Amino acid sequence: MKQFLVKTIANAAALAVAIWLLKDITLTGDNTGREVLTLILVALLFGLVNFFVKPVVKLLALPLYIFTLGLISLVINALMLLLTSWLAGEFDLSFHVEGFWTAVLGGLIVAIVSWAMHMVLPDDDD
Repeated sequence: MKQFLVKTIANAAALAVAIWLLKDITLTGDNTGREVLTLILVALLFGLVNFFVKPVVKLLALPLYIFTLGLISLVINALMLLLTSWLAGEFDLSFHVEGFWTAVLGGLIVAIVSWAMHMVLPDDDD
């Protein structure tokens, strides 16, 4: 349970940085509390997408990982971010990623910030 909470906090922080840095990734709400709740729900959704969908996509794209020396991971991260944006729209959450190239840059930002947050936040292995 603690590891799930840590991953959700790391995802929320990473998404918040991407939203802050890129004008084409938006999260809106009536007030700050609503925005924070939406961010946490989007982080949970992003975590579920990464847990269930990403491994299947990575397995299917294995030849591309080898051929591109791993650079396809940028595209896969972008697709996971776009899928999260689409699902957020389906769940009536006010989170949107505008365009593929914004998603590529956003996916890169999310990966870097998420990695840094996992280095800082404790988990079950400590």
